[in-house]
Amino acid sequence: MLKAILFDLDDTLLSNSMETFIPAYFQALTRWVAHLIPPEQLIVELMRATDTMTANDGTGSTNEQVFAAAFYPSVGYDPDELRPVFEQFYVEEFPKLRSLTGIRPEARPLVEWALERGLQVAIATNPIMPRLAIEQRLEWADVPVTEFDYALVTVYEDMHATKSHPAYYREILTRLGRQPDECLMVGDDPQRDIAQAASVGIPTYWIMKPGSALLPIPLPENIGGGAFVGQGTLAKLWEWVRSGDLAL
Repeated sequence: MLKAILFDLDDTLLSNSMETFIPAYFQALTRWVAHLIPPEQLIVELMRATDTMTANDGTGSTNEQVFAAAFYPSVGYDPDELRPVFEQFYVEEFPKLRSLTGIRPEARPLVEWALERGLQVAIATNPIMPRLAIEQRLEWADVPVTEFDYALVTVYEDMHATKSHPAYYREILTRLGRQPDECLMVGDDPQRDIAQAASVGIPTYWIMKPGSALLPIPLPENIGGGAFVGQGTLAKLWEWVRSGDLAL
Protein backbone atom coordinates (compact mmCIF):
# COMPACT_ATOMS: atom_id res chain seq x y z
CA MET A 1 0.00 0.00 0.00
CA LEU A 2 1.24 3.48 -0.87
CA LYS A 3 2.43 5.41 2.18
CA ALA A 4 4.79 8.03 0.73
CA ILE A 5 5.40 9.96 -2.49
CA LEU A 6 8.83 11.30 -3.39
CA PHE A 7 8.73 14.27 -5.77
CA ASP A 8 11.71 15.58 -7.68
CA LEU A 9 11.70 19.37 -7.93
CA ASP A 10 13.27 20.84 -11.08
CA ASP A 11 11.36 19.93 -14.26
CA THR A 12 8.97 17.87 -12.15
CA LEU A 13 7.11 20.15 -9.73
CA LEU A 14 8.81 23.26 -11.15
CA SER A 15 9.48 24.08 -14.78
CA ASN A 16 13.20 24.84 -14.70
CA SER A 17 15.55 24.03 -17.55
CA MET A 18 18.99 23.38 -16.06
CA GLU A 19 20.56 24.30 -19.42
CA THR A 20 19.29 27.85 -18.85
CA PHE A 21 19.21 28.07 -15.08
CA ILE A 22 22.70 26.84 -14.17
CA PRO A 23 24.66 29.28 -16.40
CA ALA A 24 22.56 32.17 -15.07
CA TYR A 25 23.06 30.96 -11.51
CA PHE A 26 26.83 30.72 -11.93
CA GLN A 27 26.97 34.14 -13.60
CA ALA A 28 25.07 35.75 -10.73
CA LEU A 29 27.21 34.00 -8.13
CA THR A 30 30.52 34.93 -9.76
CA ARG A 31 29.44 38.58 -9.93
CA TRP A 32 28.50 38.48 -6.26
CA VAL A 33 31.92 37.29 -5.07
CA ALA A 34 34.10 38.83 -7.80
CA HIS A 35 35.62 41.22 -5.25
CA LEU A 36 36.98 38.18 -3.38
CA ILE A 37 37.57 35.45 -5.99
CA PRO A 38 38.27 35.89 -9.73
CA PRO A 39 35.27 34.56 -11.70
CA GLU A 40 37.34 32.07 -13.71
CA GLN A 41 38.82 30.57 -10.56
CA LEU A 42 35.46 30.45 -8.81
CA ILE A 43 33.81 28.54 -11.67
CA VAL A 44 36.64 26.00 -11.86
CA GLU A 45 36.65 25.36 -8.11
CA LEU A 46 32.86 25.30 -7.84
CA MET A 47 32.67 22.66 -10.56
CA ARG A 48 35.47 20.62 -9.03
CA ALA A 49 33.94 20.72 -5.54
CA THR A 50 30.48 19.93 -6.94
CA ASP A 51 31.90 16.91 -8.77
CA THR A 52 33.49 15.77 -5.51
CA MET A 53 30.18 16.21 -3.71
CA THR A 54 28.29 14.37 -6.45
CA ALA A 55 30.57 11.38 -5.80
CA ASN A 56 29.47 11.28 -2.15
CA ASP A 57 28.04 7.80 -1.74
CA GLY A 58 26.58 7.79 1.76
CA THR A 59 29.56 6.30 3.53
CA GLY A 60 30.71 9.38 5.41
CA SER A 61 30.13 13.11 5.73
CA THR A 62 27.19 15.23 4.64
CA ASN A 63 27.20 16.68 1.15
CA GLU A 64 27.86 20.13 2.60
CA GLN A 65 30.90 18.87 4.50
CA VAL A 66 32.28 17.14 1.42
CA PHE A 67 31.78 20.28 -0.65
CA ALA A 68 33.37 22.51 1.99
CA ALA A 69 36.46 20.31 2.31
CA ALA A 70 37.01 20.47 -1.44
CA PHE A 71 36.06 24.10 -2.07
CA TYR A 72 37.22 26.46 0.67
CA PRO A 73 40.92 25.45 0.80
CA SER A 74 41.11 25.72 -2.99
CA VAL A 75 40.03 29.38 -2.96
CA GLY A 76 42.13 30.29 0.06
CA TYR A 77 39.35 31.29 2.44
CA ASP A 78 38.15 29.99 5.75
CA PRO A 79 34.54 28.79 5.59
CA ASP A 80 33.55 31.26 8.30
CA GLU A 81 34.68 34.10 6.02
CA LEU A 82 32.85 33.04 2.87
CA ARG A 83 29.69 31.36 4.17
CA PRO A 84 28.05 34.69 5.17
CA VAL A 85 28.80 36.05 1.70
CA PHE A 86 27.11 33.07 0.04
CA GLU A 87 24.19 33.19 2.46
CA GLN A 88 23.58 36.84 1.58
CA PHE A 89 23.69 35.91 -2.11
CA TYR A 90 20.82 33.47 -1.60
CA VAL A 91 18.85 36.16 0.23
CA GLU A 92 19.41 39.04 -2.21
CA GLU A 93 20.40 37.72 -5.65
CA PHE A 94 19.15 34.15 -5.98
CA PRO A 95 15.47 35.21 -5.90
CA LYS A 96 16.05 37.17 -9.13
CA LEU A 97 16.44 33.86 -10.98
CA ARG A 98 12.79 33.05 -10.37
CA SER A 99 11.85 34.52 -13.76
CA LEU A 100 13.72 31.65 -15.44
CA THR A 101 11.31 29.13 -13.91
CA GLY A 102 7.60 28.50 -14.22
CA ILE A 103 4.75 27.14 -12.15
CA ARG A 104 3.25 23.81 -13.16
CA PRO A 105 -0.45 24.11 -12.32
CA GLU A 106 -0.74 20.44 -11.34
CA ALA A 107 2.04 20.58 -8.74
CA ARG A 108 0.05 22.16 -5.92
CA PRO A 109 -3.09 20.00 -6.24
CA LEU A 110 -0.94 16.86 -6.44
CA VAL A 111 0.86 17.71 -3.21
CA GLU A 112 -2.43 18.70 -1.57
CA TRP A 113 -4.04 15.43 -2.67
CA ALA A 114 -1.18 13.37 -1.25
CA LEU A 115 -1.21 15.13 2.11
CA GLU A 116 -5.01 15.04 2.36
CA ARG A 117 -4.82 11.31 1.76
CA GLY A 118 -2.45 11.00 4.72
CA LEU A 119 0.63 10.16 2.65
CA GLN A 120 4.10 11.30 3.57
CA VAL A 121 5.44 13.71 0.96
CA ALA A 122 9.18 14.04 0.45
CA ILE A 123 10.85 16.55 -1.84
CA ALA A 124 13.54 14.34 -3.34
CA THR A 125 15.62 16.93 -5.17
CA ASN A 126 19.32 16.36 -5.75
CA PRO A 127 20.83 17.68 -2.48
CA ILE A 128 23.72 19.69 -3.90
CA MET A 129 22.41 23.13 -2.90
CA PRO A 130 21.67 24.79 0.46
CA ARG A 131 18.29 24.56 2.13
CA LEU A 132 17.59 28.23 1.43
CA ALA A 133 17.98 27.75 -2.34
CA ILE A 134 15.82 24.62 -2.39
CA GLU A 135 13.08 26.14 -0.24
CA GLN A 136 12.98 29.19 -2.50
CA ARG A 137 12.49 26.97 -5.55
CA LEU A 138 9.63 25.21 -3.74
CA GLU A 139 8.06 28.63 -3.25
CA TRP A 140 8.53 29.38 -6.96
CA ALA A 141 6.68 26.12 -7.69
CA ASP A 142 3.78 27.28 -5.45
CA VAL A 143 4.37 24.42 -3.01
CA PRO A 144 6.28 26.25 -0.23
CA VAL A 145 7.43 24.68 3.02
CA THR A 146 5.46 27.38 4.84
CA GLU A 147 2.20 25.86 3.57
CA PHE A 148 2.94 22.15 3.27
CA ASP A 149 4.00 19.76 6.00
CA TYR A 150 6.66 17.80 4.13
CA ALA A 151 8.01 14.69 5.78
CA LEU A 152 11.42 15.45 4.28
CA VAL A 153 13.14 17.94 1.98
CA THR A 154 16.54 16.67 0.89
CA VAL A 155 19.16 19.43 1.18
CA TYR A 156 22.92 19.35 1.15
CA GLU A 157 23.24 20.29 4.81
CA ASP A 158 21.97 16.93 6.07
CA MET A 159 22.05 14.34 3.27
CA HIS A 160 24.99 11.94 2.97
CA ALA A 161 24.75 11.05 -0.71
CA THR A 162 23.57 12.54 -3.98
CA LYS A 163 21.10 11.14 -6.47
CA SER A 164 23.93 9.50 -8.39
CA HIS A 165 23.94 6.73 -5.76
CA PRO A 166 21.34 4.27 -4.43
CA ALA A 167 22.43 5.33 -0.93
CA TYR A 168 20.51 8.59 -1.45
CA TYR A 169 17.24 6.67 -1.71
CA ARG A 170 18.14 4.31 1.11
CA GLU A 171 18.69 7.32 3.35
CA ILE A 172 15.26 8.68 2.40
CA LEU A 173 13.63 5.33 3.19
CA THR A 174 15.34 5.24 6.57
CA ARG A 175 14.32 8.78 7.44
CA LEU A 176 10.73 8.19 6.37
CA GLY A 177 10.60 4.81 8.10
CA ARG A 178 9.25 3.18 4.93
CA GLN A 179 9.82 0.08 2.86
CA PRO A 180 10.56 0.63 -0.85
CA ASP A 181 7.23 -0.78 -2.02
CA GLU A 182 5.38 1.71 0.19
CA CYS A 183 6.75 4.62 -1.86
CA LEU A 184 6.47 6.15 -5.32
CA MET A 185 9.24 8.24 -6.87
CA VAL A 186 8.12 10.88 -9.39
CA GLY A 187 10.84 12.55 -11.43
CA ASP A 188 12.12 13.56 -14.84
CA ASP A 189 15.71 12.27 -14.85
CA PRO A 190 15.88 8.71 -16.27
CA GLN A 191 18.99 7.75 -14.33
CA ARG A 192 18.95 9.73 -11.09
CA ASP A 193 15.17 9.71 -10.53
CA ILE A 194 14.07 6.48 -12.17
CA ALA A 195 16.93 3.98 -12.36
CA GLN A 196 18.52 4.82 -9.01
CA ALA A 197 15.21 4.82 -7.13
CA ALA A 198 14.12 1.59 -8.77
CA SER A 199 17.47 -0.05 -8.00
CA VAL A 200 16.52 -0.05 -4.31
CA GLY A 201 12.99 -1.28 -5.07
CA ILE A 202 11.02 1.98 -5.17
CA PRO A 203 8.25 2.13 -7.82
CA THR A 204 8.69 5.04 -10.21
CA TYR A 205 6.77 7.39 -12.48
CA TRP A 206 8.75 9.18 -15.19
CA ILE A 207 7.91 12.80 -16.01
CA MET A 208 8.62 12.99 -19.72
CA LYS A 209 10.35 15.90 -21.38
CA PRO A 210 8.63 17.41 -24.44
CA GLY A 211 9.22 15.24 -27.48
CA SER A 212 10.12 12.13 -25.50
CA ALA A 213 8.34 8.90 -26.31
CA LEU A 214 10.05 6.17 -24.34
CA LEU A 215 12.15 5.99 -21.22
CA PRO A 216 15.72 6.29 -22.60
CA ILE A 217 17.25 3.53 -20.46
CA PRO A 218 17.05 -0.25 -20.89
CA LEU A 219 14.42 -1.31 -18.38
CA PRO A 220 15.57 -4.90 -17.63
CA GLU A 221 19.11 -3.84 -16.69
CA ASN A 222 18.33 -0.59 -14.89
CA ILE A 223 14.92 -0.77 -13.27
CA GLY A 224 15.83 -3.52 -10.84
CA GLY A 225 13.30 -4.35 -8.14
CA GLY A 226 11.12 -1.25 -8.41
CA ALA A 227 8.00 -1.37 -10.56
CA PHE A 228 7.76 1.13 -13.40
CA VAL A 229 4.30 2.62 -12.80
CA GLY A 230 4.10 4.80 -15.88
CA GLN A 231 5.26 7.85 -17.77
CA GLY A 232 3.80 11.13 -18.96
CA THR A 233 3.52 14.77 -18.03
CA LEU A 234 2.76 15.98 -14.53
CA ALA A 235 -0.69 16.88 -15.89
CA LYS A 236 -1.22 13.28 -16.96
CA LEU A 237 -0.20 12.01 -13.53
CA TRP A 238 -2.67 14.40 -11.91
CA GLU A 239 -5.37 13.25 -14.33
CA TRP A 240 -4.69 9.60 -13.43
CA VAL A 241 -4.75 10.39 -9.74
CA ARG A 242 -8.07 12.24 -9.99
CA SER A 243 -9.67 9.49 -12.10
CA GLY A 244 -8.49 6.76 -9.79
CA ASP A 245 -7.07 4.87 -12.77
CA LEU A 246 -3.46 5.04 -11.58
CA ALA A 247 -2.76 1.85 -9.67
CA LEU A 248 -0.74 2.76 -6.60
